[in-house]
Amino acid sequence: METLLWLCNWSTLVVCAALKLPQISAVLGARSSRGISLPSLLLELAGFLVFLRYQCYYEYPLLTYLEFPILIAQDLILLLCVFHFNGDVRRAVPYIIICVSAWFILTLQQWILDLAMNLCTFISAASKFAQLQYLWKSRDSGAMSALTWTLASYTCAGKNTTLIDGVSPISVLTRFVIMLALNIWITATILHYRKTNIKSE
Repeated sequence: METLLWLCNWSTLVVCAALKLPQISAVLGARSSRGISLPSLLLELAGFLVFLRYQCYYEYPLLTYLEFPILIAQDLILLLCVFHFNGDVRRAVPYIIICVSAWFILTLQQWILDLAMNLCTFISAASKFAQLQYLWKSRDSGAMSALTWTLASYTCAGKNTTLIDGVSPISVLTRFVIMLALNIWITATILHYRKTNIKSE
């Protein structure tokens, strides 16, 4: 069992290290952010930030959250790419300032961080639904990377395995179960619209 948990931990970390790279590569290759929902990306970034701050503040084992700084860095790079191809990369600056400020504001009072963590699942779920809504509305997956979302599904499954230890709160476990289901849904939607577009061509 310990070997399985070790494998899940490290494979999740390795996958997270490259999670957004297929998406970033797809955007750079297409020279377009078509298909990517900006509200979804911003909400995802907020969810990652809250979760990382919570884990650091309560001194959880490093391996339970080590991938989140990597994910945040990759999301920031993707955010810059989206703004660049939408015409003005400088528009990303206020959002980056807000993220940096939030890191400190979250721990001004313990209740602020606890409240944010309780809302974290809703924030992350809202991010996924924003992306789904964008895909449903445009009926075009554009530069969306199915590989990135498949890898995201794997990391959620891996986190569920490593967090079933009797220590992690039920809210954390619930978050990863919901995220797993939504990541699979987004992956299926991307593939569906890609297949539809190929047929229409």
